[in-house]
Amino acid sequence: MRKRSIETTKPFEAAQSQIEAYDKSIGKPVSTTSFTQNRAREISRKNDKIKDFSIGLQDLDGAIIYYFNNTIKPQVFQDGEMISVPIIYGSPERWKSIQQDGFLRDSNNKVRVPIIVFRRTNIEKNRTLGNKIDGNKAHLFQMFETKYNAKNHYDKFSILTNKIPSSQFYVSVVPDYVTVTYECIIFTNYVEQNNKIVEAIEFASDSYWGDPKRFQFRSKIDSFATTISVESDNDRIAKTTFSITLNGYIIPDSINKELANSDMFYSTSQVVFGLETTTGDAESVQTIGLRENASGGTSFVEGSNNITLVSVAASDLEYLQTNNTRKATTVTSNTATFSGVNILNPPTDSLIPDPTISNFIFTANGVYIPTTAIISFVSVGANSILTINPSILGYTLVSSDDIIVVGKVI
Repeated sequence: MRKRSIETTKPFEAAQSQIEAYDKSIGKPVSTTSFTQNRAREISRKNDKIKDFSIGLQDLDGAIIYYFNNTIKPQVFQDGEMISVPIIYGSPERWKSIQQDGFLRDSNNKVRVPIIVFRRTNIEKNRTLGNKIDGNKAHLFQMFETKYNAKNHYDKFSILTNKIPSSQFYVSVVPDYVTVTYECIIFTNYVEQNNKIVEAIEFASDSYWGDPKRFQFRSKIDSFATTISVESDNDRIAKTTFSITLNGYIIPDSINKELANSDMFYSTSQVVFGLETTTGDAESVQTIGLRENASGGTSFVEGSNNITLVSVAASDLEYLQTNNTRKATTVTSNTATFSGVNILNPPTDSLIPDPTISNFIFTANGVYIPTTAIISFVSVGANSILTINPSILGYTLVSSDDIIVVGKVI
């Protein structure tokens, strides 16, 4: 069985806990009364500063504008100086003007050159990369873990109890992958200026366009078509048209609100207490395994409705206070051997029961190993051997793991 690393175990377990039946109409109807509703998943985001993750068509358009302005940086040499070529989105009004006149004019009826105009012409769904099956009940999602969780406040109590902190996750639906096509036109005064811009754009083809700190999408440009237009009013324009194919993805805001799973949740947190207790009635308890010492004191006695501690034998008290930490020396796929480590049994003539698996705390690389995944922990000669069940634990051990035991070991 392949071992799952600690970094991926948390998200995996958290994701599994979020999965619910897809079709609840099959079988016994599920009641949503206040007694059966899971209040643990009703998490308020009143003070949450992280917004729902979404990517829209405007992000795709912005990726092209960003890449032109910050990476390609088209420039032409005109009238003795270097001029940056602006890029604008071709609104319906602008594009209609370009189709009628062959170029774009400003408010003074002057031809705007140099300039690059683009518009989105087609959106096609790419079904080869993924499918949500049902868009109204999206169960395919991805998670993002935050670096800081306000619920994990540092205190000394967490150290004493070996508290395993919770993790905060944000859920986002798997996006729809689309292929978006853009039509672009380059307007310049001269063919030489046009050539320089075309060379820069062609070199940037087949790369990822967009802001590296936000979203990037793979682009493709296959061909360029250059024409020279000379009008009767002596407006001479060099024009090149080309198409950009962008492989993008879309996560609209509305989908996040329709998720079957919550859009934010916390993993479970564990607090481990290493205490000896009794399962009997507190009012009828005479002793919990501590013997009477030589001075006549007893461990616990009943006084009306109260239990009063008088005194205990020194050897019993020393045994109860023993709590050592040891590290395994040899680790296999399902065992950990602690060389020179033995399980400490109660003193002779003591009524304290022998320790069981529940009296020890085991961790693998700092992650708590539940008792349900432990087969045995026994002393063999001068060593102690821990045996686990990988199928219940969810992963196998490797020789580089740090297996730690905390409890009554010497």
